[in-house]
Amino acid sequence: MSHSVHHHKINYIEFAAADVARAKKFYAQAFGWSFQDWGPEYVSFDAASAGIDGGFRKAGAEQASGDAAPLIVLYSADLKETEAAIVAAGSRITVPTYEFPGGRRFHFSDSVGNVLAVWSE
Repeated sequence: MSHSVHHHKINYIEFAAADVARAKKFYAQAFGWSFQDWGPEYVSFDAASAGIDGGFRKAGAEQASGDAAPLIVLYSADLKETEAAIVAAGSRITVPTYEFPGGRRFHFSDSVGNVLAVWSE
């Protein structure tokens, strides 16, 4: 994926789900989305079936209270450079960089309170 054409573009959307299996069943039945399981707490869907790549993550109390918002994920060709630019622009990192199957990512809060993520291979 490391193509400059994707750099800093919306690449993925992640939803919280109190019950990942139930969310998967609903979206498959209602909209015909296809899924890949990544364990009991994460399932992904693809752009071919859903229009954009994304996933459902196991959520806790924030989902039950209705405070969970979809997580927009941007792609970066240079994760460290993007993180530095975000901090220099006045943002704060809310989740430090961590590894996951397929890459690394971090989360940040923008200047108006939205939380987004940035990932790279």
